[in-house]
Amino acid sequence: MNRQRMVVGISGASGFIYGVRLLELLAELNIESHLIISRAALLTMAHETDYKLADVTALASHYHRADDVAAGIASGSFRCLGMVVAPCSMRTLAEIATGSSSGLIGRAADVTLKERRTLVLMARETPLTLAHLRNMTAVTEMGGIIAPPVPAFYARPQNLSQMVDHSLGRVLDLFGLDAGTALRWGEPSPSATGHSATMKELA
Repeated sequence: MNRQRMVVGISGASGFIYGVRLLELLAELNIESHLIISRAALLTMAHETDYKLADVTALASHYHRADDVAAGIASGSFRCLGMVVAPCSMRTLAEIATGSSSGLIGRAADVTLKERRTLVLMARETPLTLAHLRNMTAVTEMGGIIAPPVPAFYARPQNLSQMVDHSLGRVLDLFGLDAGTALRWGEPSPSATGHSATMKELA
């Protein structure tokens, strides 16, 4: 591979903007992105944003239909850094936890796990039922990472964009990628925060 590659799944949970912004950050990092959007995610997109499907797919290096289980990313021979599902619905989580998905997001996640690559699920739901928690445990036991997009208020975000960027910066940390969007303790803040205070100064 001439470029590093990552699979990005956007499922139907609230938080469609996480997937969109992740694609933008990967492009800035020169990471080749392979995008899958579930049918439920298209409904969320319409409710939460002004984006059209063409707007979002244009941000990705490659777009794969959610029902295209014959896509290259459905094979373990597809080499990549791993996969992020942003956001991850509880249905998608359950399918990944049980290996029972018939769609491409679940299949690509299953491949990521079996090939021992990094799988990060930005699970979006609250409160959590026992079924949700058990599914999170099952994915964790298989080597996946559950990373809910929890706001980091110690970073004193000034707007929603900064909250989204911080969460995605921490997700990309899990792949050894620094997007420059996460405010780190004891270090100067990234330019995205709009000020130069360190975390210790804010404490």
